[in-house]
Amino acid sequence: MNEDSITQIKDTTGNPAPLGLLGFGMTTVLLNLHNAGFYELNSMILAMGICYGGIAQIIAGIMEWKKGNTFATTAFISYGFFWWSLVALIVLPKLGWVNSSNETAMAAYLAMWGLFTAVMFIGTLRINRALQIVFATLTILFFLLAIGDFTGASAGFKHFTGYEGVLCGFSAIYAGLAQVLNELSHKVVLPLGPVMK
Repeated sequence: MNEDSITQIKDTTGNPAPLGLLGFGMTTVLLNLHNAGFYELNSMILAMGICYGGIAQIIAGIMEWKKGNTFATTAFISYGFFWWSLVALIVLPKLGWVNSSNETAMAAYLAMWGLFTAVMFIGTLRINRALQIVFATLTILFFLLAIGDFTGASAGFKHFTGYEGVLCGFSAIYAGLAQVLNELSHKVVLPLGPVMK
């Protein structure tokens, strides 16, 4: 009698999460330094939005899909296309293809992303503390940006929002680099917080 054999395939591919987190984090810091008043909106921000915030996150999301990680796939691909849509909102009117979005439309756009991020934050409660901080600060950022557009808030409020966005971006950079350094060191160099069960 022949026994059925079981073949197990071991995943030896790299972890794409740091790429996605760094693409998101570095682009977020640079955009929010603009929001905080350090420089005007410029080609550097748009290029980061297309390339690192956009393409790199989408690639990371596709790699996470191959690993069967629905949360990371949804997050990285969604935020990658968020950056592309944001660049399109800025560039398309300058090309004369469409009218610029008014502040009410931008508030609605940002509020929808805030709602999406708030629900994704709930998912992080089953992952680790570092990602909880990233998604919590991002939820706050989207709603602050939406409030700023909807109310025509003062420059001071918008600058405060920019600083909160810089904090959000650096939290993602930390989470990404921690995973890289911890993996290379085979020990915890930068803690990510407890993994929830």
